[in-house]
Amino acid sequence: MECKEIKASGAGAKAAPAKKKLTKKQINQIHAWVRVFVQLMFFIFLPSAYSSAFAGIKYMFTKLGAGEVIEVTAFVKVLLLLLIYTVVFGRFFCGFACAFGSLGDWVYTFAHWAAKKRKKKMPALPEKLRDALPSLKYAVLAAILIMCFMGVYGNLSGTSPWDVFSMLHAFNFRFGKYAVGIVLLVLIVVGMAFEERFFCKFFCPMGAVFSLMPVLTPFSLRRNRSACLKKCSACSKVCPSKIGLPNDGALAVEGDCFMCGKCAGVCPKTNIHCGAGRIQGDAYWFTAVRAVLLAVLMIVMGV
Repeated sequence: MECKEIKASGAGAKAAPAKKKLTKKQINQIHAWVRVFVQLMFFIFLPSAYSSAFAGIKYMFTKLGAGEVIEVTAFVKVLLLLLIYTVVFGRFFCGFACAFGSLGDWVYTFAHWAAKKRKKKMPALPEKLRDALPSLKYAVLAAILIMCFMGVYGNLSGTSPWDVFSMLHAFNFRFGKYAVGIVLLVLIVVGMAFEERFFCKFFCPMGAVFSLMPVLTPFSLRRNRSACLKKCSACSKVCPSKIGLPNDGALAVEGDCFMCGKCAGVCPKTNIHCGAGRIQGDAYWFTAVRAVLLAVLMIVMGV
């Protein structure tokens, strides 16, 4: 009798249902919510990282132009932190932690949601124009750095759209001398509604700097090209920058990749991964690890 009970219990154990794996759709939903949560946390609690890093660049070139010694100020420390972080992790800061970039994502998402509700389609920029505009951010960066070097950038007070954005974020509405900055910010926000990552791709001077940084690429997004479906371009179509990913083993780096992981979410063969350890490109746990690490480093630096 006991033997029969033991056999019965053993059979029951074998019949126990196995844990269900998450579907690709569920994984994409989790990653999307993790990304929104990370963006929201950085937007609320650490919004000044972008402006601090850019202030560091302006300070350095102003000092160089004046022939003065460059000191390691708080702004310079933030700049160095984000540059080193970007060298290792790619443009994760741009994709998840930059308040201005997050604003662009939310404006774009809301505009297209509203258009869908009205059963209309948002117009898109012509492809040729979209391909030509990304070089503008380098021109914007060069112009600002030249003006800082020449010592005339300070005369343009009130023209910066990100200064106006920072004031709005801090509920500071004293815009007496910021008329130009307000106009530029409004134009940028309008552009954000029509083109995903409009400012980041076309006009962001810090984006121009960050696009040159991902050189070590241990965590850059790559794909196993040999396993891709023929004529599949799902990853390029969903990419905010409309770029292709480097293949496994290639030394090429895509500096305009925001590390958002959207490409990994739509890949039908799950071929897209982070170079180190072949971590899945949209692994939400790895997103959380990078976000916590960045937040801790920024808090330690006093951002």
